[in-house]
Amino acid sequence: MDFFDTFLNWPVMVRVWPMLVRGIANTFALATATLIIGSIAGVLICLVRLYGPKPLRWLAIAYIDVFRALPILVLLVLVYYALPFVGIRLNSFSAAVLSLSLVLSAFTAEVFRSGIQAIPKGQIEAAEALGLPFHVTVWKVILPQAIRIAIPPHTSNSVAIAKDTSLASVVAMPDLLKQATDAQALTANPSPLIAAAIMYLIVLLPAVRLVAVLERRFAKSDVR
Repeated sequence: MDFFDTFLNWPVMVRVWPMLVRGIANTFALATATLIIGSIAGVLICLVRLYGPKPLRWLAIAYIDVFRALPILVLLVLVYYALPFVGIRLNSFSAAVLSLSLVLSAFTAEVFRSGIQAIPKGQIEAAEALGLPFHVTVWKVILPQAIRIAIPPHTSNSVAIAKDTSLASVVAMPDLLKQATDAQALTANPSPLIAAAIMYLIVLLPAVRLVAVLERRFAKSDVR
């Protein structure tokens, strides 16, 4: 067999195409759920980290440090295989969403903390002088500016976590990589893995370019 028959076997790719389509759909659902849950949780943890009572701040700091340090693969195994021993059983999709969201929320909290701390203190003091309630100050003054600062690094983290959804295959989540691996075993040919890699590139390359565009756009607005 030559290179094309081994790695770019078109009949094999066509044969396993339905499996890969199901896999990319599951990957998209997993990434979407993770980005929504992880982003919202990260912003809330960031606010607790900066403005909560001291005990809650310490807990938020510990949470951020632990889940930024833990490898996602280790966390996936712990959530899926260890939690049943304490009576918590999650299916593969829920375990993957929980694990990835925990990690993304920790990184999101740090990104938004940097964004909030970059806001001139005078603006917050002015809001307090006007008698604005704290929740209004957060919603109307702090978060809009912090989001603008945090969007480029948060987008970069989101792309990274979307790529890491491939790790969900270790808990039998039928994502794109798991379906491609099964297809490879079924056909005794690595072409499905190459097809999966191409599908990842098609989805993630535009997101990578989006990060660069956002960085340039916000850098220009800062100069102005």
